[in-house]
Amino acid sequence: MRISRLYTNTALQIGNAIELDDDNAHYARSVLRLKNDAPIILFNGMGGEFVGKILEVSRKSVRIELENFVDRSVESNLKIQLGLGISRGDRMDFSVQKAVELGVTSITPLITERCVVQFKDEKKSQRWQHWQKIIQHAAEQSGRTVLPSFSDILTLNSWVVGQGGLKVFLDPYAEKNLMQLLPENNSVTLLTGPEGGFSSVERETAKAAGFIPVRLGARILRTETASLAALAAVQMLWGDFQ
Repeated sequence: MRISRLYTNTALQIGNAIELDDDNAHYARSVLRLKNDAPIILFNGMGGEFVGKILEVSRKSVRIELENFVDRSVESNLKIQLGLGISRGDRMDFSVQKAVELGVTSITPLITERCVVQFKDEKKSQRWQHWQKIIQHAAEQSGRTVLPSFSDILTLNSWVVGQGGLKVFLDPYAEKNLMQLLPENNSVTLLTGPEGGFSSVERETAKAAGFIPVRLGARILRTETASLAALAAVQMLWGDFQ
């Protein structure tokens, strides 16, 4: 029987009884329909996970006793930083979710020249929190015990400066492919564009910051396909898909 896993932004310790926050309590009670004494796994993204059991399920609270700590990790040996050009609605949600499943180390949402999503301060905060929730749920589903870091929304120009490792950006017109390159310090930084791709100015900005243009085959891929294909490719070449 598969045991339900939940992410919680709470300090965890064997022997402690903790009360789930409102969102997790609702999910455990109304979606998972967990009952007293049911087993459950909690993790806080700091590594490892805690096996516990439900002490109480009520309309007001869900309480869990932590019984054992399991020092388990499914993290890739390859560190992957992803600069993700912001795309519309479900496409961006899908890209963030699958990037977590594919083992990305960090994600930074990027505003680019051809980004069709416009942000005001309040909406920017709401979207960031929405994507953070997607990351948490994807980590729950995929069995990760370390939560990928999720940076503030930045412009492409500010993000490319200071990035490390092998730095590449996806360009369907590039001459090189990933098989002609090697990671630096076991680290890869991927830059992917929005629906309209990168402008010529952005390509030159990325190149000036040390990013190498690479292509993924002969076909032009949609933005959500390109980022995931690149992640799978680097994991196959140098990560834990081998």
